[in-house]
Amino acid sequence: MQESEFDKFADEYQKMHAANITASGEGPEFFARYKIEDVRAKLAERALEDLHVLDFGAGVGTSIPYFETLLPKARLTCLDVSRKSLDLARRRHPDRASFVVFDGHTLPFSDNTFDLVFSACVFHHIPHGEHPALLGELRRVLKTGGSCVIFEHNPLNPLTLQAVNTCPFDENAVLIKATDFSLRFRQAGFEEVGHYFRIFFPHILRQLRFLEPHLTWLPLGAQYYVSGRK
Repeated sequence: MQESEFDKFADEYQKMHAANITASGEGPEFFARYKIEDVRAKLAERALEDLHVLDFGAGVGTSIPYFETLLPKARLTCLDVSRKSLDLARRRHPDRASFVVFDGHTLPFSDNTFDLVFSACVFHHIPHGEHPALLGELRRVLKTGGSCVIFEHNPLNPLTLQAVNTCPFDENAVLIKATDFSLRFRQAGFEEVGHYFRIFFPHILRQLRFLEPHLTWLPLGAQYYVSGRK
């Protein structure tokens, strides 16, 4: 997806997203928060002081409040191809992050800049042929020992497929299998690569969510994340 396409949906993104996930019984806040909770759990064995985080494809800043709440000492940089989306994020969350426009190819950062690279459901908007180069760029800007955690929609989940196929801002999306994305991580040079399936139960069955930590191997979750280290 190009800058003009993201700009087209920037103003109405939150409303459109909320309407598109009504079948889950949850709002966008639930999906944004659980991702940062997972990231915090993934980093639990590391010192979280002075953590420099890159939010790749940050859009209108949906994740910013949850970084602030769950990783309050992190320094956050939000990167996106859509200048309009970043302007909205800056107005909604002033002084909570740095906002940087991306040209779609080369990350405007020096090598070994970030402790963590995070991305939430962005790569299915990017032509798959561009993934290897972008993953290489994300690895380049990570510090040695830094982590990359990327969330994506699971194409093996029928409700996810329905949501994506009926969503206006997913009109050009091509979903990625977790196994394929993990392979691309390894090819980009990441180590300790793994993928983990998430969100098995809608709101009506939320009492069963205590089981989810035991189901991350099961390829039926609505979403998944791939993680790796430099």
